[in-house]
Amino acid sequence: MNTYEKTEEAIAELNEEQYRVTQQNGTERPGTGVLLNNKEPGIYVDIVSGEPLFASSAKYESGCGWPSFTKPIESENIQELKDTTHGMTRTEVRSAHGDSHLGHVFTDGPQDKGGLRYCINSASLRFVHRDDMENQGYGKYIDQVEEV
Repeated sequence: MNTYEKTEEAIAELNEEQYRVTQQNGTERPGTGVLLNNKEPGIYVDIVSGEPLFASSAKYESGCGWPSFTKPIESENIQELKDTTHGMTRTEVRSAHGDSHLGHVFTDGPQDKGGLRYCINSASLRFVHRDDMENQGYGKYIDQVEEV
């Protein structure tokens, strides 16, 4: 069984943008994230802890400028916290084990998929392609990844 945790080694491996987003609650500029237009089958895991966060089958094009998902792959890996910064009340999304800032969740997502839009920074995610999931210890989630 995998144990997902935040380690000094993992933090040291982050680039400047990944550190700013995950550790300092930053936000990447809209439209700039490397995973925004990724259409490959697989899962998105926390860049720090490796915990599984979202499946490609839940990803959709919301037009907001960040990768968007309708639901987490494992709800217990997601923490939702009230965020009142920038003069708004929003719901911040963090990884449960890595304590990484991921982004925010909004209620304007596709109604037929539950109505949620998890708006997530690419810099907080690592993509694991379907073909690599078994080798990297994520085999139990393959059924949540669509066939292509």
